[in-house]
This record gives sequence, structure tokens and C-alpha cells, in this order.
Amino acid sequence: MEESPRVFVPAHITAFFDPHYDSDPLKTGSRGAGFSITLGSKVKVYLRRSREQDIEVFINGKRSKAITTLTAIRNMIGKEHYKVRVEIEQDLPTSQGFGMSGAGALGASLALSKLMGLDRLTAIKNAHLADVMCGTGLGDVISQAFGGIEIRRSPGLPPWGLIEHIPGDFEVVVCIVGREIDTRKVLGDERVRRRISKYGKYCLSSLIDNPSVERLFDLSREFMRSTDLASKEVERAVDAVSIFGKASMCMIGNSVFAIGDPDKLMEVLSNFGKVYRARVDPEGARFLD
Repeated sequence: MEESPRVFVPAHITAFFDPHYDSDPLKTGSRGAGFSITLGSKVKVYLRRSREQDIEVFINGKRSKAITTLTAIRNMIGKEHYKVRVEIEQDLPTSQGFGMSGAGALGASLALSKLMGLDRLTAIKNAHLADVMCGTGLGDVISQAFGGIEIRRSPGLPPWGLIEHIPGDFEVVVCIVGREIDTRKVLGDERVRRRISKYGKYCLSSLIDNPSVERLFDLSREFMRSTDLASKEVERAVDAVSIFGKASMCMIGNSVFAIGDPDKLMEVLSNFGKVYRARVDPEGARFLD
């Protein structure tokens, strides 16, 4: 089997967002803001011709349904008969607000594009389509492709989607506080979606008026409070670390991100769940080999 170089795709934390749906999935996405971090997914793809189409995805050594990655691969190969094996080393859990479904799909698409002689934009497009089609993300893939601290001014992929970046670098502590959250169920509730959209628009406008890391964190916390997305445990974790820095909820997950005194943040948040340390990833998705 042909073997791709390894691809690293950073995890992505959404601070706040305004979902947008269009009949064209390339125009579907979200406006909002967030940042990519140095934890994420490393992906390798193996490919060979076969008598029938056969796609296997393994996450941390275990066979996985990985519907978003599977869909991205199918988008890439069409009806061609290939045997495809995707191996993903994942630093963070799925369905916790880290964009891991998008990371797997983007990593697999980029790795496969190298083997099939396709361009980077095709890989990004297919991963975004898969994330949207599977209901696992709206703005993660485009953010992960470029990295850094981003403001998503318009939804979807270029030329419709428009991203700007806020300069900055910081260490971030994240904590998994509770059970996984199904993004599709949350955004499937029209009342919840309207509330998210209302406050997402407000937060985006406010950040554009005063683009800074501090303002991003303050608005994220305001968004968390106003939308009622956070569980009581997430709110308690955010409040517990407020004297050591700024914190909010990873959208949409039972998880918290915080900046400030990393050692103190680690100490306090470890009482709420598993904790991780990372930095802003300024590069985005890239080949490692």
C-alpha cells in the first residue's frame, strides 16, 4: 500500500459563534471567533487499488466509525475502488468542543490528497463538506487549516468565508468536565439556535470593534452565560479559576479553557476533570514528514 506523510491538524476551540446554513454546503458555516492549539490529531493514510471500495479508520489504535473522516474520504475518492486505511493519533476526546471530528477529516483529506495528486484546497473543501454534512462542526475545518487566533467574519469556505487573525500567543489549560455533547442535537433545537445566533452576532461585532485576546475571552464568557449552553459543573469550573485568569466553555462541549497562571489553573481545574496544557498553534494543518 502507498503510505502518506503524517499530517498534524490542531484542535480548535470556539469561543463564540453564529451558525449559518445555506443550500450550498460550501457557504454553510459559522461566523465567530476562536483559536487553534498545539494539541490535535496526527493522521496517516494508506492507499491501494482494490476490487471493491473498503475504508477503515482507526483512532488511537481502535477501529472507529469516525463518520466525518469516513465521509471526507468518500468525498475524495468518489466511486473509485480503493482500499483506504486511516490511522489517527488523537490528543483530545471528540464531542467536547475541540473540533476533533474536523481534525480527523482534514488530516485524512490532506494525507489522501498527497497520494492522489490533488491540491490542498480540494482537501480542505472535502473535509469542510464532511463536517457540515455530518453535523459535527461548522467553522472548525477552515480555522484548523490556517491556525492562530481567528475571527470568522463570514461563514463557509473562501471565496464566501472570510477569516482575519488576531496577533497573540498564550498558554492555555483545558479541562474535560463532563460527558460528551452531541452538537447536532444542540443546534437542532431552533430556539437554542436562535439564542446562539443573537448573542453570537453581538459578540462578533464587539470583538471586531476591539480585537484582542482579552476581549475574546471576556466575550466568550458572556456568550456562555447568555446562551445557557454551559452545565452547572462547567460554570462552577469557570468561576473557580476566575481569580487566576480568564476562562470560558469550549463551544460546544462539557469542557473549559482558561488562560492566566497555568500552574494554578491546572491545580484548580484538576478537581473538575482531566486537564491538558497547550499553546496557540500559529501554523494550522501541515505535513510533518
